[in-house]
Amino acid sequence: MVIHAQPRYTRTAIFLHWLILALLIAQYTIAWTMPHIGRNTPVTTLISLHFSIGVLILGVIVVRLIWRMAHGEPTPEAGVPPWQVRSARVIHWLLYLLLVIVPVLGWINASYRGMPVTFFGLVRVPQLVGTHDAAWRWTGDIHTLSAEYAILPLVGLHVAAALYHYFIRRDRVLQRMLPGV
Repeated sequence: MVIHAQPRYTRTAIFLHWLILALLIAQYTIAWTMPHIGRNTPVTTLISLHFSIGVLILGVIVVRLIWRMAHGEPTPEAGVPPWQVRSARVIHWLLYLLLVIVPVLGWINASYRGMPVTFFGLVRVPQLVGTHDAAWRWTGDIHTLSAEYAILPLVGLHVAAALYHYFIRRDRVLQRMLPGV
């Protein structure tokens, strides 16, 4: 893990952070309004959009991870207890991991179901597994459970910690990730 003496995240890191948040808001909104994907569910516009945004999230998180590894993170804010610094790092890396795993599981499940995955109708992405290969039947359930019961609680902790630093501790932890501050 690289730590640099800069006081805040780079503009690129800030942009990628907020882009991922916007994409997640769109993705969850679509996921909760699209039809349940069952045995013979046709690929509707909402399902196709869900797939496209999932591909985009996967691409953006890979760029974010590469940027993070190349540019590191700012030095921890003075006075923040070491356990909070460590727990923030754990939560960040768990979110990064899940933002790779959950889209890949969705992609595998779409492949298993024989559903075409395209990037906004422009480029068809390859199937990752064979259609109806029974070894991959579980991926849809784990995709949904991970999205709802792992990503959302971790995002909630992340937001709660940022608000804690802003309103309770009154330090500059949150401002280091705000654009233009």
